[in-house]
Amino acid sequence: MTSALLLAHGAGGNARANFNPIIPALSRRYAVRAVDFPGSGTTPRSAGPLALDDLADQLVAAADDGPFAVLGYSMGCAVAVRAAVRYPDRVTKLVLTAGFARIDDETRARTERWRRLLVGDREELARFVLSVVVGEPFQRAMTPDQVDGFLEIIAATVPVGTDEQVDLVQRIDLTAELPRLAVPTLVIGTKHDRLISPATTRALADAIPGAWWAELDSGHAPALEAPAAWARLVEGFLG
Repeated sequence: MTSALLLAHGAGGNARANFNPIIPALSRRYAVRAVDFPGSGTTPRSAGPLALDDLADQLVAAADDGPFAVLGYSMGCAVAVRAAVRYPDRVTKLVLTAGFARIDDETRARTERWRRLLVGDREELARFVLSVVVGEPFQRAMTPDQVDGFLEIIAATVPVGTDEQVDLVQRIDLTAELPRLAVPTLVIGTKHDRLISPATTRALADAIPGAWWAELDSGHAPALEAPAAWARLVEGFLG
């Protein structure tokens, strides 16, 4: 192993759902560590609103002593950035995928609908999540049986802490700290993203001094739509 790699998942997901297809490839070279944030996986739900500092501290606590890189996805990009700000002597590199400095009005409207549907019909929630998480080309290529299967999985696996996590997404604003970020960073946009627009992710890259930029031919679910290409980008940058 050349170094450690921490994984920071997105809102309404968990480490397994967001990264599982690429973990075997990454584990060949890195000591991969991941946490589930409050309300995801087996981690208890938070009793109140989530704080980005707390999630960053929880992520770093999963690492052994020594330096590490961080791969963030969606909300996890903000966690990765905050970890680099709070632990500048330990974070060696960042890879930020489908992330944002702050969400735009269109994404805010989508997240508001997401939160409303959490207390409604699970089938309607599942159809909404599918419509924003996978890219239009990927969804168009799915068979009716595949769509039904995905809807069943989504409806049955909504993390109990999704509302708190989406609430945090709505409050995140990294614009003041990004210009001070002094760690090598790769920002990966997702070309067919219907939740976080590619322009929003590009703005994240533009705000980070010296950031590298790459794109995936996927929607907001690269682990599902383009896992091999995603893993290659991550390995290429970290290596």
